Amino acid sequence: MVVVVSAMSGETNRLIGLAKQISDLPDERELDVVASTGEQVTVGLMALAIQAEGGRAVSFLGHQVRILTDSAFARARIQDIDGRLITSALQAGKIAVIAGFQGADRDGNITTLGRGGSDTSAVAVAAALKASACEIYTDVDGVYTADPNVVKNARKIDRISYEEMLELASLGAKVLQIRSVEFGMKFAVPIHVRSSFNENEGTWVVPEEKAMESVVVAGVTATKDEAKITLPGIPDRPGIQAAVFRPLAAAGIVVDVIVQAYIQNGRTNLTFTLPSSDVARAQDVLAKHCSEICPPEHIKTDVNLSKVSVVGVGMRSHAGVALKMFEILATENIHVHLISTSEIKISCVIDAKYAELAVRALHDGFGLAEK
Repeated sequence: MVVVVSAMSGETNRLIGLAKQISDLPDERELDVVASTGEQVTVGLMALAIQAEGGRAVSFLGHQVRILTDSAFARARIQDIDGRLITSALQAGKIAVIAGFQGADRDGNITTLGRGGSDTSAVAVAAALKASACEIYTDVDGVYTADPNVVKNARKIDRISYEEMLELASLGAKVLQIRSVEFGMKFAVPIHVRSSFNENEGTWVVPEEKAMESVVVAGVTATKDEAKITLPGIPDRPGIQAAVFRPLAAAGIVVDVIVQAYIQNGRTNLTFTLPSSDVARAQDVLAKHCSEICPPEHIKTDVNLSKVSVVGVGMRSHAGVALKMFEILATENIHVHLISTSEIKISCVIDAKYAELAVRALHDGFGLAEK
């Protein structure tokens, strides 16, 4: 058995808080050195706890296992894992206890993987060892059709595809970290999401199965703290979009829904959504780099938005899902600002105050409480 642990509850926030008492913008390399110590404590304590129960265990930090990452401190991506130390421990009859969330780059610098990084570490280690499954123990007993705190009759899903889980994770479902699902899908590692507090069967995240196509919508979710920025009346010419989004990308600002609407006389409106926390930075970037395209005083910003989404691989083979979603929202008198779709997802940007109402209405409208 291999166990991957995260820091104790609240510990990473405490450590980052200590760093920010010294500097408002701490150097990210040093911040990773500080933040990674939370897992160093729990990995040692877990090994000691197993030994106290009569078991045999040995702990490993990320750089000892050699979880190799790039050098993007605070948001590093795993490039390779050397499983030889883990295999040696297993062959010696020991439980290998590995620190999640952390790794090391080619220069030996300690790196961290970002929020939820221990999930990613666990699935990546499972992939490297060709494990039969990776169990993720959390504070809920599986993946639900909606947030049970919002929808009282939300139902636990027995099996869900990687694609559906990836969409749900990216659209606000907090059960699994996005990159952990990506690893699972890339290396075909079955992921079992289950509770730390009971022995009940959880939710299996697996490759798409034929039976999944009969379920039109698998889940409903909503993101909070969304915002949109509109650049009105900009020139409608080739390369204009690249000129707008290039400086935003360079600043590390992630945009989501993008809509362009032609007006007239060679002019167009360009609208995109982004996290509310990035609005001020985005405005500053656009003012510095895009003032010739759109004067800063003309840029329109709208905050307090939410993105509500329905997800299901069954959408590929069923018509009318979008119509039904729009009709449900219209019945609740909820205005839709923007719409985004993929093969298995439909998202609507709405006012944040209606997010929970929209989730409940869509959950009921698509009959997700039924088995």
